[in-house]
Amino acid sequence: MELLDSPIRRYAWGSQTAIATLQGRPAPTAEPEAELWMGAHPASPSRLAVSGMPLTDAIAADPAGLLGASGVERFGPRLPFLLKILAAAQPLSLQAHPTLAQAREAHAAGHPSYVDAWHKPEMLVALTDFDALCGFRDPAVTAGELAALGVDGLEQTVGALRQDDPAAALHDAVRGLLGKPDPRLVDEVVAACAGRQGPAYELAGELAAQYPGDAGVIVAMLLNRVRLHPGEAVWMPAGNLHAYLRGVGVEIMAASDNVLRGGLTPKHVDVDELLRVLRFEVLDDPVTRATRLAPGLVTWPVPVGDFTLHRAVLDAGTPAVRLPGGGPRIVLCVRGGVRVDDGVLPVTLEAGQAAFAPATRGEIAVSGEGDVFQAATP
Repeated sequence: MELLDSPIRRYAWGSQTAIATLQGRPAPTAEPEAELWMGAHPASPSRLAVSGMPLTDAIAADPAGLLGASGVERFGPRLPFLLKILAAAQPLSLQAHPTLAQAREAHAAGHPSYVDAWHKPEMLVALTDFDALCGFRDPAVTAGELAALGVDGLEQTVGALRQDDPAAALHDAVRGLLGKPDPRLVDEVVAACAGRQGPAYELAGELAAQYPGDAGVIVAMLLNRVRLHPGEAVWMPAGNLHAYLRGVGVEIMAASDNVLRGGLTPKHVDVDELLRVLRFEVLDDPVTRATRLAPGLVTWPVPVGDFTLHRAVLDAGTPAVRLPGGGPRIVLCVRGGVRVDDGVLPVTLEAGQAAFAPATRGEIAVSGEGDVFQAATP
């Protein structure tokens, strides 16, 4: 195991307390701290703490040794996943990500919305109560709620949502709202929502306070609002429209920067490409719950080959927990202090610290008193 020195990304929506408090640093910080990145993404790679070498450079120097021959064959000379701690004090943009085939085709064609040729499925596990938007609700229900507002400018949207085919209903509603965004309509909708009870009405007011006149405020009303308890997760496959609103969580994703935005942002919204990649289907239950593997050990199964995520909760006096999986691995401590042993070079991690194990290392055992996550490839 090699300790990592991992970068913090500072975005306006981040928290001035969450990551600093987790790492035992003074809080509040001078600037918002949004994400702690652990991995080898070219934009902000972790460094090996002893040598100071970026993990990207270490992998480039010995890809088979760090990633394993099979890993290089499957994903090329790159770590296929990125592990993060995400701390949202304000809403992030509505967004979705392409499939691998879509990303490869669009990137090869030089499409400006694609910065690489990889997909970006992702999952977030809540460390605190976490508020998010994830997937579309039943359009018929949304149509009834919007019609009740009595806003004339919503007639086209309500009509679209009342189509018999849910996919066509959702597609046409989103296309109408984003294709010709109307800040005045957003203001009228928010005013009509004021004082009404219901998650969608309350959501519009909250988002409009941060993003006045943004068509994404109305699009967000078409989505499931999810309130996660610690340990619960949301899974965002390709084409899933989602947004994080507030809370702290551990996020794991395929290592890509391909993001197609749908609102709640001053950045460019590529409506045509977003409509091409979105999955217009109703998501009845957005919450992914943990599967228990052994005492103190859980996972959240996902249908991709880029990553797996396991969590071990260790109490004082309990035996060591063995973490499944091979290939390159990153182990993150989020509570307490733990010993992480890969059979070659054990390390001790405190909260907010992470370590990297090359593919050549054996099974990892963790002991002590604390809470750890392991990111790996299946």
